Amino acid sequence: MNFVQPIRDPEMIFFIKRYLKEQNERNYMLFVTGINSGLRISDILPLKVIDAKKSYFNITEIKTNKKKRIDMTPQLQREFKKYIEGKEDHVYLFKSREGLNKPIGRSQAYKILRKAAEYVGLDDIGTHTLRKTFGYHLYKQTGDVALLQKILNHSDPAFTLRYIGIDQDAMNKALRTFRI
Repeated sequence: MNFVQPIRDPEMIFFIKRYLKEQNERNYMLFVTGINSGLRISDILPLKVIDAKKSYFNITEIKTNKKKRIDMTPQLQREFKKYIEGKEDHVYLFKSREGLNKPIGRSQAYKILRKAAEYVGLDDIGTHTLRKTFGYHLYKQTGDVALLQKILNHSDPAFTLRYIGIDQDAMNKALRTFRI
């Protein structure tokens, strides 16, 4: 398994969103959901229209089997309001073109994200990039590692910082200014 990075540059996020929106609204919403919720891809793909009608997600995490309530950001609520208009409650939000009502799979989600990353020239991108991008930007905005640790369900703040790439940022900065 490759180690993936968060998308640190807000401009790159903007370009990926624009690219995905031009390609396919479902793919755009997949990206927007991931970077605005911090949910794992395994918890995003099973979401249905009914789940997007509330201002929060009530889920049982597939990886940990823990129940979790995640409030949606106002931006995500607005995006979902447009996206689900006219869709029936039982339909998957990220519906596959195959079968009557099946969600896309992890591998399809990965392909969508890799293609968008390739378009903007980013490496080290995968489905987990969405969760890491959420964590990275929440931490940058709040500086609150304890809060982020709780949101991401991590047991150690040092792991959380490493997970979102803050350690990598510090190492990169040190090397850029290093002189001998």
